[in-house]
Parts: sequence; C-alpha cells; structure tokens
Amino acid sequence: MNHDIKRKMLFPIADRFRQEYEAIRAENKVLLIGLTGGIASGKSTVAGFLKEMGSVIIDFDILARQVVMPGEKAWAEIVEYFGDDILLDNREIDRKKISRIVFFETEKRKILEGFTHPAIGEAFIMEVAKISSSGDNVIIQAVVPLLIECNMQELFNAITLVYIPMEKQVLRLTERDEITRDRAMNIINAQMPINEKIRYADYVINNDGPIEQTRTQTQGLWEKLLEMQKSGYKKA
Repeated sequence: MNHDIKRKMLFPIADRFRQEYEAIRAENKVLLIGLTGGIASGKSTVAGFLKEMGSVIIDFDILARQVVMPGEKAWAEIVEYFGDDILLDNREIDRKKISRIVFFETEKRKILEGFTHPAIGEAFIMEVAKISSSGDNVIIQAVVPLLIECNMQELFNAITLVYIPMEKQVLRLTERDEITRDRAMNIINAQMPINEKIRYADYVINNDGPIEQTRTQTQGLWEKLLEMQKSGYKKA
C-alpha cells in the first residue's frame, strides 16, 4: 500500500458542503478534533472516556453504515456496480462480503470509496452543522479510523492518535475478531503503520497499559482541549 499521503487529493467533499464546513469553523463555535489510530488500538475506549468528560462524538464507522442503507444514493451505486450478490436477505449490503471483494483489488476499493466517501463527508458536515446550531463551546471528537490514510487532517483543529505497539495490536485483533495471526497481519498491513501515524498527531494517548492509565491520559488530553478552546482554538 502506498502511504505517501502528501500526493493524495483531499477527502472528497462537494464544494457547497466544504464551504458550509469552513463557515462553521470560522465562527469558532465548535472545536473539531480528529481521533484516530490503528485497528484494535482502543479508539472506542478513548472516545467513550471523552464523551463522559463532555465531548460530543461523531463516529465515522456509524456514518459509513448509515450512508449505505437501502434507499440511499451510495447503496444504489454500490449495488449497480457490484450486483445483488453483495446483498443480505433484508437488502442491506453484506459488509463482510464486500470487504473481502475489495481487500485485494485496489481498483474496486477505489470505486467503492468513490461511492461512499462523498456521502460520508456530507453526513459528517450535516452532523457538525446540527451540533453547532445547538450552542457554543462544543468540543467534537470525530472518530475516524483511516483519517490520515484518507488525508483528512485539514478538516480538524487537531489530531489525537490512540497508540499501541503493533505486536499488541495483532494480539488484540486476533482475540477480538477470532482470526488467525496471518489474517490480522494482512489487515494491519493494509493501513499506515501506527508508528508512522505518530508524526501526524498533535496529541497521543498510549493505550498500551492498564485502562486507568488510559483514562488518566485522556483526562489530561481533555484539559488541554479545554485550554485550546479558551485560547481561541490554538493548540495548547
């Protein structure tokens, strides 16, 4: 996989939605933080702690499922291209099946992303607009597994990375998904190595130890974000 993101285009968002997003950011009503990390690194755990502390969470995995529900534009485009064989009995897309199809076929993966990414971007901005309209001084954590791979850094005021060493990542993934080590390694190697992601992060949560250590680090992050908010969205 080519991890040279400097040459990649920005995450595809229609101009009118990108303009709306920039207008929201200019108002300084919401602090937008991108939360990312490798698969099985503990992003959901950290996001849960931040939610307890007062952050609003937008989970891109949830958005990705919503935009491909039956009747949605992306659903129709996917079915037209891949055929009815990728549908479950309830007409929803079989996510595991289509993931297997595109995992080793780069061209088909790009086509799939061409259907889903613009819809996800639109859904994200609509969610930010709704949150922004509800009041000032909101901190939004957008949980985005492939934030860096998709070159989405410019969408956020800062980036937080949830980090664990790759060997522990492999162990957690094999246990969580009940898969072989080889399968786990294939999945992890399809993403940017987690050690490379560190250089794109403004804040790092090391999730390698006991859960209370992760909570303590997350509390420290939250305090920094509050300071960042007070300082006019300049990194603390």
